[in-house]
Order: sequence, then C-alpha cells, then structure tokens
Amino acid sequence: MKQATAAIVKPLPDHLFKVHGNSAEMRWEAMAGLGYHTPNDRFFVRNHTFTPLIDVTTWRLGIHGAGVRCPRAFSYEELRAMPSRTYDVAIECAGNGRRFYRTQQHDGAPGTQWGLGAIGVARWRGVPLRYLLDQAGVRPEAVDVLPVGLDAPFEDHGHVRRPLPVGKAMDDVLVAYEMNGVPLPPDHGFPARLVVPGWVGIASIKWLGDIEVSTEPLFTPWNTVFYPDVTTQPVKSAFELAWNARLPVAGPHILHGRSWSGRGRIVRVEVSFDGGLTWRTAEHHGQHLVKAWLPWHVAWAPRRTGTRLLMARATDETGATQPLTTPRHPFGYHFDAVVQHPIHVVNG
Repeated sequence: MKQATAAIVKPLPDHLFKVHGNSAEMRWEAMAGLGYHTPNDRFFVRNHTFTPLIDVTTWRLGIHGAGVRCPRAFSYEELRAMPSRTYDVAIECAGNGRRFYRTQQHDGAPGTQWGLGAIGVARWRGVPLRYLLDQAGVRPEAVDVLPVGLDAPFEDHGHVRRPLPVGKAMDDVLVAYEMNGVPLPPDHGFPARLVVPGWVGIASIKWLGDIEVSTEPLFTPWNTVFYPDVTTQPVKSAFELAWNARLPVAGPHILHGRSWSGRGRIVRVEVSFDGGLTWRTAEHHGQHLVKAWLPWHVAWAPRRTGTRLLMARATDETGATQPLTTPRHPFGYHFDAVVQHPIHVVNG
C-alpha cells in the first residue's frame, strides 16, 4: 500500500472552528444564504492523525482478498477514465451533537465535543464501488469489504479501516475523486475516498489505498473499540444561525435551517419558539434528497426582547421523529434529540 509522503499543516479558514486536534467544525451561520451544497472550505474536517500528502503518480488502489477472483490495482488516471456517477450525499461524524449530552442533558460523553457542525453535503463524483469490485470478480461467498486509509497509523491501532457488508458495498457506495466539481482537497481524501450514503462518517474512508474483500466477517478497532454497533445516521436538524445570535425585535424574520436523516427523506419539519409548548410547520424549499438534507424556512416576529430557545424537529419517511431527549450513548454517538438553540432578541 502506497504510503503518504508528508503531512499538511495549515491555518483554518474562518468558516470552521477547531474542536480537537486536527478536527474542525462547520459554522452553521457560514451556510446562511448559500446554496444546497457545503462549499469545500466550509466542510467539516475529522482526522484521526493528520492530513497526508499523497503522490498521485505512484498511488494505486488495490482490491484483493479471498472474496475476489482476480485481484486488481488501479491508477488515478484509470479510475478517472472509468464510468462515473455523481451523487449529492451528506457525510456526518457519528459524534455530531455529542456536546449536547453534556450541555443539554447534563450527562456528558467522552470524545470530541461537536456541536451540530460535523456534517456537510457535497456533490461527489467518482466510480461506484460495485463497478470496481466487479472488475476484480467478487465471489458469491464474499461477506465483508475492508477499505483502508493511507493516513498515518493511529496510535498502535494501525491505519484507519472499517469493514462494510458486501451488500452495502455493492449498493450505493462511491469511490469519489471529485468534491463539488474539483479534485478532492487533501483534507477530504485526495486522491480518492469512499462515500457511504446514510452511514456514519467513519465508513467513508479517506485517502483510500487498499480494499480487501473477505469471505468471513472482519473486525478492526474501528468497528469494535471506537465505533461499535453504529451504522445508519438518525434524524437531526439545525438552524443556519450562530449560537447566541442577536436578532432585532423588529420583524418578521425568515429563519432558515436544514434537516437530514440516514434512514430516508425528511417529510416534515416543525419549529418552536416557546420551549416546545407549541410547534409550527416549516416550509420546505430546495432539493428533497434521500441521502442529503432538506432546507427549510419559517417566519417569526418576536414581540419582546430577551433570550429565546429556538427548537426544530424533523420527521423522516420511516416515521422517525426527533425526541425531546435521547438516551445517553456511552461513546456520545447518535445524539438525535431536538437541540435548544439560544438567541437574543434585542432592540435595534
């Protein structure tokens, strides 16, 4: 497997803020007034070590293992010459919203204390993983597919890697080489990464260099120690507002937000301005995609100054609705409760 040759260290743009180590969170207010996709410079960053710099001229993507008949290795140019697909897909860290276990439910969980900004939606272009696996001749008895990243080994656990069941790998997974119309930025997996729709972000391995196909279940630290028993993402919502934003009492205001679910399309969004006593249905606009997010808006005319807690809850096509509280996850994953977003209504 081709190793990274260097690491990239650079300052963060204003649209992100550092949450831990080399991880950076999107500022939701930086999405206000933008289109459907998260610009590359606003897209959250989650690295276990650091961003590698990979020599694309010698990079190869190898596919091998007992689950294929003809092991293959593909160059970057070969990958780009293959039949491509373009998908609008959300990638979200499993720990997105983790800090609200502590700040909102007073029962904190360990790990990076993300707000709601560990998510982004991009337009990804690449080759369906199914096509590459077919080129290597997947055997009927294949069980798991193990993608491995080329970032530096994490502590004593080796390279970041997490198995996918072969059914998911052969369904809608993309080996992406473009993000929003340009080659993948280094922070987001250049030269190629997986995009696994609907699943936790750790499944979308960056800096992809190796794929093993096995005829028996596979286990790594990233599906036993760090991310056990988490796959599909739950329902969540966020306002396109700064935390503790200041809004003038003169209105009305049109408040914008986005809701998403790994399970299916969002079919309803409700907003409360009075701590959840009453709810109003938000209006949908923009695209309505199953593996991305649904933009929405609602009008509000506050009648007095003071602090308010804005709340948004969504329901997806499976009937799953965001609860007011959610049971604590021992690793802080899958916080799906309605988030109480504080703002200040002021004169002026």
